[in-house]
Amino acid sequence: TPPECPFCGEAAGTELEEHVRARHGHLLGAPGSGSGEQLYECPMCSLTCANIQFLEEHVDLHLEEHNFSEGIDLELAQQLQTEEDERQRSEEKREREEFEKLQRQYGLDNSGGFKQQFLKNMEREVNRGRMQPFEYHKRKADMMESLASGIDDGRTKTSGVIEALCKYYQNENKDVRRVWLSAGVDHFYSSLGDRGWGCGYRNFQMLLSSLLQNSSYNDCLRDTTLIPSIPKIQSMIEDAWKEGFDPQGASHFNNRLHGSKAWIGACEIYSLLTSLRIKCQIIDFHKPTGPMGTHPRLFEWILHYYSTDNEGGAKVVCTSKPPIYLQHQGHSRTVVGIEEKKNKSLCLLLFDPGCSSQQMQKLLKQNSDGTGLKLLRKFVGSLKEKQYQIVAVDGMLSLEEKAARCRASQVLTSEKIP
Repeated sequence: TPPECPFCGEAAGTELEEHVRARHGHLLGAPGSGSGEQLYECPMCSLTCANIQFLEEHVDLHLEEHNFSEGIDLELAQQLQTEEDERQRSEEKREREEFEKLQRQYGLDNSGGFKQQFLKNMEREVNRGRMQPFEYHKRKADMMESLASGIDDGRTKTSGVIEALCKYYQNENKDVRRVWLSAGVDHFYSSLGDRGWGCGYRNFQMLLSSLLQNSSYNDCLRDTTLIPSIPKIQSMIEDAWKEGFDPQGASHFNNRLHGSKAWIGACEIYSLLTSLRIKCQIIDFHKPTGPMGTHPRLFEWILHYYSTDNEGGAKVVCTSKPPIYLQHQGHSRTVVGIEEKKNKSLCLLLFDPGCSSQQMQKLLKQNSDGTGLKLLRKFVGSLKEKQYQIVAVDGMLSLEEKAARCRASQVLTSEKIP
């Protein structure tokens, strides 16, 4: 509302002062007139009034205009605050939902662990008619015995694949120039109890199965002569944390894995192996090193790992090297060898915990055309995740070296390949 004239009430707009002087000048005292009359100056706009009453009415108009404007500002501020509160509540809700989703995804939502999932999935199989009740009770009893002993029941294990591969490559004449294979290793796949989250544990079982077959590691593995179950591996990692390994990683899991479906990765594998006095290192391929998001440096590193000290002229080199733990976002696998083709390209051979025993059994009866190797072969163009980490084993540690690595792991960093 435009301000009104304090003398006639007419809306004067922004020309109030000019209106008053033109229409009601006789009521105002002229500055410097020397009339001797007392004049009253508005403290807000310096307009001079002839008497106090005119000044009060004039000032009231200023105040009404100010209050009106202030009322608009207050309403706008309240509206903006309401919108900001709603935005913040929406953001907090979204963050909470994302956090809960991540907790479920990584098994940190307190929904139970291996045992609970195993029983739930078996009950589902019975309800769908794919498992008989007597088999349910037998497998439940076997599972409870396995959990009590801490030893894997071996149901998901396939042995002899490396030996079968060695025989196949001896007769392969097509496109493989040379191949390096790791020492013997058993394949383990995810069962009803760990499907969807157990790949890290299964890959550790694969790596351990190879180390147990190597007498060089007898001393540090004398207390671990059989493959541990997944809950037992969880307890072993917790024990490594209690020794002081990787406190930052332990904090991420609230120092507890047992009884959960928590995913583990390269850092947990490193901590567990080192706590057993097994010498290993984490290598971080933190960005692609080739075109189209590929990682040729990863392949070159693995070739060097297997071929060092194995430079003979034989086409098939069965090394004494343990397999390599390979990690990327969301999954992990085990590297058991590498092919060099006649055109110099490289191809990794991977054991995947997602492959069932039925699939792996086919490799024991490998056809001469090598079609079954599609399960294992990964070329440079097949591995295009943003980052990869590997854990490579290379000997044993003394007690002093183990203590030094424990201290160092409290600020654990991986070696990065530029």
